[in-house]
Amino acid sequence: MNSSLQVFAQLTANGIAVGAIYALVALGIVLIYKATEVLNFAHGDLLVVSAFTAWGLITVMGLPFWLAMLITVAMASLLAYGLDALVIRRIAGQPQFAGVMLTIALAFMLRGLVSMVFGPESRNYATPWTNQTAEVGGLVVTQLQLVILGFALAVTVVLFLFFRHTRLGVAMQAASQNQLAAYLNGVRVKRVNSLVWALAGATAAVAGVLLAPITLVDISLWFVTLKALAALVLGGFGSIPGAILGGLLIGLIEQYAGVYMPQGTKDIVAYLVLIAVLIIRPRGLLGEAHGRRV
Repeated sequence: MNSSLQVFAQLTANGIAVGAIYALVALGIVLIYKATEVLNFAHGDLLVVSAFTAWGLITVMGLPFWLAMLITVAMASLLAYGLDALVIRRIAGQPQFAGVMLTIALAFMLRGLVSMVFGPESRNYATPWTNQTAEVGGLVVTQLQLVILGFALAVTVVLFLFFRHTRLGVAMQAASQNQLAAYLNGVRVKRVNSLVWALAGATAAVAGVLLAPITLVDISLWFVTLKALAALVLGGFGSIPGAILGGLLIGLIEQYAGVYMPQGTKDIVAYLVLIAVLIIRPRGLLGEAHGRRV
């Protein structure tokens, strides 16, 4: 394999690994949006809370990585469930703008609490795959990248099976499509919506625990939400397959831009893609076309 082709293949591998994280975050956002029509800007801060929680459990309390991850996922799910049951549910029936402003306020609150409890400095923690590499088809990739990709695939498959083959999953889909019809058919819509938030919180926790060892445990982890929103717009807002596809594409585009485009482009290319998609194809790659008569 010549050097230029090897560089391209290495960038592709890195982009898929990073894109898998974006896809997980975008997946959590779209789950909540489809169920409640609330665009959750606090989703990235659930990821921040999860990363710092995992650091505390692993580094301070000395728990094994897998046990710390399970506890973190459970705590993030409970937190997300509580946010919906105690806060978000109170604005049911209000304009979408109210939900946006409320989740932004919750984001600042969570970020401030994390900073108060843990402090603003960055930190890190070890995983079973820290500093471990593997050779795949002549490419050198970190084992953590492979684990991230494996987790993203596993979460996607589990969610697909959950929504397709379980009563609760079917109830969630029904509530997301028509809450009144679902309620008249015996679905406890409020409880189902809170469970969707809990499910989204679990995906945020998985993304946070896996992303933090790469980028450090830091308050700025919430910025991944902006990349996830770009992925949602690219894949098609409201589309679960679109969230996964968009996340992978944004990850790849970022990696390619870092090498083949002028310096600094990598940091802004996701937002350039977002603007271009909104102008050229507002419904995204897999989104449904919606028309409004005026």
